[in-house]
Amino acid sequence: MPLIVQKYGGSSVADAARIKNVARRIAAARERGNEVVAVVSAMGDTTDELIELARQVTDQPDRRELDMLLSTGETVSATLLAMALRALSQRAISLSGAQAGIKTDATYSRAIIEAVRPRRIKHELKDGQIVIVAGFQGITTEEDITTLGRGGSDTTAVALAVALGAKLCEIYTDVEGVYTADPRLVPEARKLVEIGYEEMLEMASYGARVMHNRAVELGQLHHMPILVASSFKEAAGTLIHGGANMETRKKVRGIAHDLNVAKVTVLGVPDRPGIAAALFEPLAQAGISVDTIVQNVSHQGLTDLSFTVARSDLAETMRLTQPVAQGIGAQGCREDAALGKVSLVGAGIQSAPGFAARMFRALFEAGINIELITTSEIRITCLIKEAQVADAVRALHRAFELETD
Repeated sequence: MPLIVQKYGGSSVADAARIKNVARRIAAARERGNEVVAVVSAMGDTTDELIELARQVTDQPDRRELDMLLSTGETVSATLLAMALRALSQRAISLSGAQAGIKTDATYSRAIIEAVRPRRIKHELKDGQIVIVAGFQGITTEEDITTLGRGGSDTTAVALAVALGAKLCEIYTDVEGVYTADPRLVPEARKLVEIGYEEMLEMASYGARVMHNRAVELGQLHHMPILVASSFKEAAGTLIHGGANMETRKKVRGIAHDLNVAKVTVLGVPDRPGIAAALFEPLAQAGISVDTIVQNVSHQGLTDLSFTVARSDLAETMRLTQPVAQGIGAQGCREDAALGKVSLVGAGIQSAPGFAARMFRALFEAGINIELITTSEIRITCLIKEAQVADAVRALHRAFELETD
């Protein structure tokens, strides 16, 4: 019997009616003769509401307790979906991440999956059950509950698909696939039929919220194809895989944007060995990911060093950085949270002339100033003012004619 692993996002299970709709889709897959494992996110805005509730209790919630709290959102979705399936006369059982065998490290709120031991899932499938797994969560060797970070249910689904030997991981969401830009900003954005892992990983890492970047990375590592499609329409989605044809690798594939960006600048840093390590080691130990790093040319033995972090990490970053800056003799720290990133993504753009110049010209003609630039082999990213991000996305989409196939 073929095995299907599906994942349904928060918008797909946002209320009772949508949960019933998902149950009907899963039941139909089961009636076609498939074994089904479904991973679910928390309902709608539940995670945000739980975070807000925690902050009403304390300004700095303990990370272990916060993970315990946030994991309840996915548990609610999983149990309700199992109930809805039973109401359709289907045999179904809900499992927590721990019961499903998701083993993680102890990095609360950003846990990494270390192993998947799906013995319980296999047992339930053999018994004829549809298995509903609470996504986004796992358990440490000390039996503490952890969460995988925003979008972590995608990672749960891909990890289970790999561990169970599925041929494909299906990700169902509120859009019909991966688009050349966010269709809410660019109505003429075009849905892609397929996209390579590398391009999708850059898109996801730099703001395309349709997929979690760690899920794409896991799919690439284990050669697991991922289908992104709508849970509301019967429409062909976008296949993420490693076999994109040669012609697509010569083109810009999409425009990604990210508003969860903050810049920290350490002013007047003494230009001597060991300074960068002193600044960034405390951030690494706190689990804070640093993105772009730019150091100015030294002048009279001093330099300014700027870097970006997620806006949600800014307060903790400043708390850790300011005493280090004082200790190394820097002149101070400055923060800017009113920023965003816009990225041009396409395999091969760095090996072909003209892409960067065309991008910068389009932003200039739209009256948009660039604060920082960072690149990879398949991406060019500009840091700009948050208020100009939407205009930048639209300008770049037009400049590279992405509305045409």
